[in-house]
Amino acid sequence: MKDKQIEKLIKAEEKRQKEVINLIASENYVSKDVLEALGSVFTNKYAEGYADARYYGGNEIVDELEKLCIDWALKLFKLSSRKWAVNVQPLSGSPANLAVYLALVSPNGKIMGMELSHGGHLTHGHKVSASGKFWQQISYGVDKKTEQLNYDEIKKIALKEKPDIIVAGFTAYPRKIDWKKFREIADACGAYLMVDMSHIAGLVAGGVHSSPFPYADMVTTTTHKTLRGPRSGMIFSRIDKRELNKKIDKAVFPGLQGGPHINQIAGIAVALKEAMTPEFKKYSKQIIVNTKTLAQELKKLGWRIVSGGTDNHLLLIDVVESTSGKLSGKEASARLEKEGIIVNKNTIPFDVRNPADPSGLRLGTAAETTRGKKEKDFIKIAQSIDQILRK
Repeated sequence: MKDKQIEKLIKAEEKRQKEVINLIASENYVSKDVLEALGSVFTNKYAEGYADARYYGGNEIVDELEKLCIDWALKLFKLSSRKWAVNVQPLSGSPANLAVYLALVSPNGKIMGMELSHGGHLTHGHKVSASGKFWQQISYGVDKKTEQLNYDEIKKIALKEKPDIIVAGFTAYPRKIDWKKFREIADACGAYLMVDMSHIAGLVAGGVHSSPFPYADMVTTTTHKTLRGPRSGMIFSRIDKRELNKKIDKAVFPGLQGGPHINQIAGIAVALKEAMTPEFKKYSKQIIVNTKTLAQELKKLGWRIVSGGTDNHLLLIDVVESTSGKLSGKEASARLEKEGIIVNKNTIPFDVRNPADPSGLRLGTAAETTRGKKEKDFIKIAQSIDQILRK
C-alpha cells in the first residue's frame, strides 16, 4: 500500500484483533473469500436501481451477481421464490428496518418494539432514532421476575394500542423467541409482524434456532453477526396480494438509498454460500454449546446471569448485583479490555443506572467460536473474567 499511515493502521488493527479475546456479541470474523469480494472491482460500479432495471449502463454482470445473491438467500433459509422476495441492497440493518417502516407505516403511526433497556434495538422505535422521531413507539419488555418475554402481557399492550407493526427480534435478549405467539398477537390486533433476526440469522440458518419465516410478514437482518458475512443488510418479504415486496423495494430505492454497494452484495453472496455447508451447521451448534458453557461457569463462580441462562449466542451479566455494587458495567468492561478481553457494557432489564454506565455486560461467543474455541476454552475464559473483575 502506498499510503503508509493507513497501512500502519490496518496492520495495527489486524494485530489487535489477533491478540484479544473478542466477546462482542455483534462481531465476527469473515473468511478470506468474503474480504476478497469486499475488496473486488465491484467496488468501482454504480448500479442504481434493481436487476434488469438499472439507471446506468454496464450492469449486466452486476445483475447476474445480485440475482445469484437473492437466489442463495432464499435457498439458505429454505424459502420459495414464489412466496418470498429478498432485497439485498440495504447498506446495514438500521436502514433495512427504516425501509420497512417507510414502506408500511404512515407518518406518526405506531411501531411496537421492545424497550431498549430490556434488549431491544434503537431502530425498533426508540426516541433517539429516526424510527422514534417519525413514528410512535409502543414499547414492551420482559417480565420482572423471569426476565423473559411474557406473551400474555405483550398481547394486552397490542390489543390496547393497536400498533401498525410489531417488531420481534432483539439485540440483547438471550432466550429463544416464540414466533408463533408473536404471529397470534399481530393477528389479534391487525398489525404487520416484522422479525429482526440480525443477531440470530446464522443460528436460524444453522438450524439451532427456530425459523421466523413461517410466521413473519417481513424479516430483516444484518449479515455480519452470527451469519459471518460483511457489514450489510437484507429484507425478506412475503409475496402476496399486499405487494409488500414491491413497497419495500421502492422504500429502499429510491426512498432511502441511491446506488447499492455491489462489493457488499458480493460479500453477502459468499457468506450465504458458506452458510450452506455442513461445517457451518457444526459451527452454529458449537456457538450454543459454548454460550451455555460460559454462562454455567460464570454462574458457578457467583455471577448473576440475567434470565438465569441463555439459549443463543449471547448472555447478560448483572455486574452490580454480582459484586454488591463494587463494580458497574462500564468499569468492568474497561478492566477486561485492559487485560485483552473485549466485551460491551449493557443495560439489563429494569436497570436503574444510566445507559452510559449501566449495570451489566453483554457477552457473545460467535467470534471466538469462529476461531475454533470449544467448551474447555470458554471455561477458562469465564475463570479469567472472574479473576480480573474480582481483583
